[in-house]
Order: sequence, then C-alpha cells, then structure tokens
Amino acid sequence: MEIRCDLCVIGAGSGGLSVAAGAAQMGADTVLIERGAMGGDCLNSGCVPSKSLLAAAKAAETVRRAGRFGVNGQEPSIDVAQVHGHVRGVIDSIAPHDSQERFEGLGVRVIRATARFTGPDRVEAGGITVRARRFVLATGSRPAVPPLPGLDAVPFLTNETLFERTTAPEHLLVLGGGPIGVEMAQAHRRLGARVTMLVRSRLLPKDDPELVEVLRRRLAAEGVAILEGAAVARVERAGNGIAAVLEDGRRIEGSDLLVATGRAPNVEDLGLDTAGIAANTKGVEVDARLRTTNRRVFAVGDVTGGPAFTHVAGQHASVVIRNALFRLPAKVDYAALPWVTYAEPELAQVGLTEAAARERHGDGVRALTAPFAGNDRARTEAETEGLVKLVVTKRGRLLGAGIAGPHAGEQIALWCLAVAKRMGVGDVANLTLPYPTLAEAGKRAAGSFYTPTLFGPRTRGLVRFLGWFG
Repeated sequence: MEIRCDLCVIGAGSGGLSVAAGAAQMGADTVLIERGAMGGDCLNSGCVPSKSLLAAAKAAETVRRAGRFGVNGQEPSIDVAQVHGHVRGVIDSIAPHDSQERFEGLGVRVIRATARFTGPDRVEAGGITVRARRFVLATGSRPAVPPLPGLDAVPFLTNETLFERTTAPEHLLVLGGGPIGVEMAQAHRRLGARVTMLVRSRLLPKDDPELVEVLRRRLAAEGVAILEGAAVARVERAGNGIAAVLEDGRRIEGSDLLVATGRAPNVEDLGLDTAGIAANTKGVEVDARLRTTNRRVFAVGDVTGGPAFTHVAGQHASVVIRNALFRLPAKVDYAALPWVTYAEPELAQVGLTEAAARERHGDGVRALTAPFAGNDRARTEAETEGLVKLVVTKRGRLLGAGIAGPHAGEQIALWCLAVAKRMGVGDVANLTLPYPTLAEAGKRAAGSFYTPTLFGPRTRGLVRFLGWFG
C-alpha cells in the first residue's frame, strides 16, 4: 500500500505532535508515524510525571515545615502507592490531548509502526510506503547510559522506568548532577528515602554557580548527600542493593541506582543513510532552518542534538511549519531560550549567564542582584532563600537573567520578553508592579543599575542647586 501526502512526521512526541497538528489544521495532508506511546517522553516519562512527583514531594515538605507558621507540623505519612496513583492520574488526564483519536479527528492519518527511510523521498512503516513532499524527523531522545564497568550486571533505573515503581527506595543513589538528577533526588528525599548524589564534576554545571549554591544549600539541609567531583569507577551488587566504587577508592552503597547522565538522540534504524541524512552521536545534522542534508527532510526536538527541552521542540515546530508549508526562511533563535530546574527553590535562567557574558563581552558586563531576603512577599511566605541576578552591558542592555528562589520558573517569563526584545534594565525598573509580589525583587535588581548615579554626589549637587531657585 502506498500513501502520498504533503507532510510526513516521524515521531509523536512534543515536537512531532505540534508539527502534525499545526500542518493538518492549516490544510496540509499529513501523516504521523509513531512506534511507541503517543505523547513521547514528555508525557509518559519526562516533564509530566516528574513534575507530578515533585508536587507530591512538595506537599509532604509543606506539612513537615508547617511549624514555622505556628501550625502544628509533623513528619507526614507517605503512601507511595497513592503518590504513584497521582502521577499516573495526571498522565492519564493529559493523554487524550496527545491521543491518536484526537489527531485523527484533526485529519491526520496516524500509523502506529516503526518508520524507516527506503529512499530520499519515501518511508516504509507497517507495510505502508509513504511518499511525501516534506518529512519531519521528531524521534526524540532516550536516557544516555554511560559505559560504566558493571552497570550491565546490576538493575538500575532511568526516567523511563522510575515512574513505574509503586514502592519507595530505601536509599537511592543518583548518578548525575543535571536537572533530572537534582529534581528526582529532592523528590525522593522529601518522600522519605535516603538519597546520595554522585556528581562527576559539579552540580548543574550549565547554570550560574551563584544561583546553584542556593539550591545546593537547600538540598543539603534537607538531607541529600551531594558528592561532587565523584568519578565512579564501577558499580557492583552489594547484597540486595548496589554499590558505586569511586576512583578514589570510596564505596557508596544504596538500595537502588538512578542513572541520570544525559540524553542520547534516537537516530538508529531509521535508514538515514538511504535517505542521504547525515547524523552522528549528537543527533541529526541540521542548519538554522532545521533542514537536514536531505532538503526534503526537516528535524525537530531532541533528535537535532540541541537543547533538550519541550519548549524548544515547540519552537522548532513553528520554524518547520513556516519553512515546509510556506517556504519562509524562518530560523531557530536560542538567544532568549529559558530553562528551569523545578526543584525547590526553583532555578531559572534565560539568555547569557554571567560567565558566558564575560567571555563574550569582556569587562563590558555588570551583574546586578537582589536577594529575596529583602522582598516583602518572600518574607510573608517564609521563603527568603535565593536571589535575582541580571547580567547587563555597561549601557544597561539586558544580556541574561537568572533566578534562584520561589516560583522562579514563573518569574522568568518577564525576563524572557526583556531578553528577546533586547530591552534595557530601565524598561523594567520603570514598571509599576503590584505589591507585594516576588517580581518586585527583579525590579529592585534592575533599579540597582542606576543607584551609583542616582544617589551620587552629582545628583545631590543638582538637587541643592535647583533648591536655590525656590
């Protein structure tokens, strides 16, 4: 059987679904191919279940720390099966939006099979040959499992298996110090497990160290053991558990092991060579318009080897639709790309970190900060840890912003707009914001740019001079 269409999308994760839905609703004859679960990693084993688990863990910690408000706090009773039910329930509530039935209702033909290119302009899936004017690769990524001696001989968890558990680990070893490792370490600690993080370099190495330190202190205070600079030489069984043997000879034992050491693109068994599509271990090679080396084929999301975020896949989808359907030369732009680690306190950033800005602009950079300890809303909620940090040029143009503190992921939205529109700090410093809000900390940081001038001797002299005139 052969199908001819305008657009064939391979992969029904965040990026693929966005492309397919948009294309179909704009009138393109669209085919969507998916070999696994609709919704991909984000719905089934990524963003949705991890944030659901974090929400349950936050509820437990809220009970535990309620005494600071004069409310009787106590050690909460954790029903792991019910926590699992909450996570599963959230997935199930969102699944219809990503379902085969919904997309068929939009006019998309959905094929549930493995896709493989059999030529530069055709794909075979489930005995059906699909010929399309344009193709979109949206096959995503999977957990990257390091070639660690002994790992193939012990049971271990990844984000793809972690949320299937209905029992709590006694002592969870977390291999990796990125966002997944940090979030799951805190969640499991708050839900009653002992947790040890084994981090080869430093915690959250892509984030601003000053902001990371805020989160590191909280994790340590909650009882998460963080071993930075801990190079694991091998893993092995230890009774009914697992032991990680470090290169310095230390031996760390736990009941379970979570491997959270990054992502690997799904580029295997797709017949990419047959289609003339270049790829490597980092992903499919694309240009700024997300075209592969086969100009009929675009790629979106994690498979491109770029930032592995759901919102990036959404941006990619918009770029591809404009290119593939309307022949517009739209390009990806990461200048105002935000990213968030959803631990508590949250850590959010957009644009350049201070280190990246100084590397690019040298001494023409200033860092402006405002701690939440000076914010009235943070005080009312007893959440005064953290700060807002702005990175600006000497003329005040915003290069980047970072927040470590309560609801940082929500607060960063303002700074995403400011970085994207190349605003100056004055644009935010002159805003009138509602009181009391956490966002006022950001305004205070922006206003501090003018403090040396506004309250300096020249200003005082001018005020005295003008006073002579009545």
